[in-house]
Amino acid sequence: MSTFSPHRRALDGPAKHEPAWILQLTPQERSTLVATFGGWALDGMDVMVYSFVIPSLIAVWHISKGEAGLLAAVVLLISAVGGWLAGLLADRFGRARILQITIVWFAFFTFLSGFTHSFWQLLLTRGLQGLGFGGEWAVGSVLMGETIRAQHRGKAVGTVQGGWAVGWGLAAISYTVLFSVLPAAIAWRAMFWIGILPALLVFYIRRYVPEPAVYSETRQKLERVGQQSHFLEIFGPALLRITLLTSLMATGAQGGYYAITTWLPTYLKTVRGLSVLNTGGYFIVVIAGSFVGYMVSAYLTDWLGRKRTLIVFAASSFVTIAVYTYVPISNPVMLVLGFPLGFFASGSFSPMGSFLTELFPTRVRGSAQGFAYNFGRGVGALFPTLVGYLSARLSLGHAIACFAVTAYVVMIVAVCLLPETRGKELSAAD
Repeated sequence: MSTFSPHRRALDGPAKHEPAWILQLTPQERSTLVATFGGWALDGMDVMVYSFVIPSLIAVWHISKGEAGLLAAVVLLISAVGGWLAGLLADRFGRARILQITIVWFAFFTFLSGFTHSFWQLLLTRGLQGLGFGGEWAVGSVLMGETIRAQHRGKAVGTVQGGWAVGWGLAAISYTVLFSVLPAAIAWRAMFWIGILPALLVFYIRRYVPEPAVYSETRQKLERVGQQSHFLEIFGPALLRITLLTSLMATGAQGGYYAITTWLPTYLKTVRGLSVLNTGGYFIVVIAGSFVGYMVSAYLTDWLGRKRTLIVFAASSFVTIAVYTYVPISNPVMLVLGFPLGFFASGSFSPMGSFLTELFPTRVRGSAQGFAYNFGRGVGALFPTLVGYLSARLSLGHAIACFAVTAYVVMIVAVCLLPETRGKELSAAD
């Protein structure tokens, strides 16, 4: 005769009739999930639009690949500043409030980019867009991590990352449609004009998304004892090692990702000789792989743990990129490989939000997460520019692989040196 054991059930998985995790969320958890997922999707659409218009800008403005890479890099470099600043402000003024500001900011300057007439004008609007882009991730990730309970944090934060693939898909669909029905001289501008759409999300956030309880309790506790959180605490003896390692982890993930995604449309069009429709078709496969990768990695984050999931996906990205760019393969085979390329490169991000949330204390979580992730973004932002310049000496495919593979090795080393945090409860006392 068997006896009931809660430990045995935990090992065997959830009860047979237990509802899906998303149905177990409270109304506040669910509304925060919807808001941040939408923010990531529209953020991803606005940022990835540029990768699709690079060939048009090279043709219309006669800019070099190095200059095109610089336009990609500047938004990422300045987004690092935006993420650090937004993290600081989120610790002081609230997660939901600063999130709204960052969304309106990046939507407006994406829209404005469609009216530019020179390299330098676009460099300015792209740079200003980056302030909001960097801030949106930093604040949205902390907001989600603090709102969702430990049991579902990895799945929820990872699912939100999947919004990026949805936005990337919207950009790919817009590219396919707009460049098929409009002259190229207008189509690339229209790609930027649709970037105003994220501003509408602010109305939902204002109505349905409150501040996380752990953040409010921490602010009240600090005010009672007359203290304020200080950004420099993340460089103190207690947190310095974690700050440095998470910054390296983020550098590897984003350096590899941006080296691939910024140049992939150009690689498919100029090296592989694909048409607009064929390039769009290839990208749909990559984006589908990205979305599935985000979702699978999100589940593995709570099942395998943060570290194991990150290492598996980074190592697999390393192998896939090497095959994609170095091995002589036909276009049909490249189409098939597009799925694992998107799957592993994007899935590398799903555990990162919950991992960073759990590694830092509440009083400086916004500042720390904003710094670590956006330090990685700032350094990783150099990779598209370096790929562009290196492609003058090597083939574009080999230049992409050189930087992407190096980035994932750095990521794996950093993750191995960090502690596992799966199941950690957050509190105002930390």
